[in-house]
Amino acid sequence: MKTLTEHWDEIFHNTEHQQLGWYEKNFSQTLKFLDQIPDWENKTLFVPGIGTSGLLDVLLGANAKLVLNDLSPKAIEKAKLRHPDAENRVHWICQDISQPLPIEPDSIDIWLDRAVLHFLTDPSSIRGYFQNLKTTLKKGGYAVFAEFSKTGATKCAGLNVKQYDAQDLHVELSTFKLIQSEDYIYVNPKGDDRPYIYALFQENDS
Repeated sequence: MKTLTEHWDEIFHNTEHQQLGWYEKNFSQTLKFLDQIPDWENKTLFVPGIGTSGLLDVLLGANAKLVLNDLSPKAIEKAKLRHPDAENRVHWICQDISQPLPIEPDSIDIWLDRAVLHFLTDPSSIRGYFQNLKTTLKKGGYAVFAEFSKTGATKCAGLNVKQYDAQDLHVELSTFKLIQSEDYIYVNPKGDDRPYIYALFQENDS
C-alpha cells in the first residue's frame, strides 16, 4: 500500500499542472480575502500544501516572505524549478502538516490554506494541524481557509475528505475572531462545480 507521500508524488509526477483537479488560473477569490489584511504583501505567509500551485507566482509578485510546506518532494522539486531565483525569499518545509513544524513560535503573520485542511480526516491529524497554526501564528495574526463546504465533494485525488462550514472552523479556532466567511463555487479543469467555504479569522492580540 502506498504512503500518502508516494500517493502525492505519483500525482505530481504523472499529471501536468494545468490538469490537476484543483488547478486554478484566477486567484481573485483568494486575493479578495488577503486584501482584507492590512499590508499583507509585506507580511510573512505560511502556506500548507502549496504543491505546484500558481498561487506561488502571485505571492512572489508581492513582497511577502514565504514559508511553504508540502508533503510531496516531487511537488516541491517542480515548484523550485519554476522559480529558481526565489530561494532567498522562500523557506521550504517538506513534511506532514499535522506533525510539529520546524518554525519558531509566533513567527507567521498569515496562515493561508487553499484546499489542504479538508484532506485531514483523522482527529489526531486535525488537532496537530491546528496546534501548528496556533503555535506559529503571531498574536493578532490571520488565517485564511478555502475548504470543501458541507455541500462539496466527499473525495478528491482519490482520497476521502472532510467537509467544513465557518462554524466548524470557528470551533477549532475558538479564541479567534471570524472576520468574514463566504460560499464559493470553484469550477475545476473538467468544468465541474466544487462548492467551497472561504473564511478569514484573526487571532486575538490580547
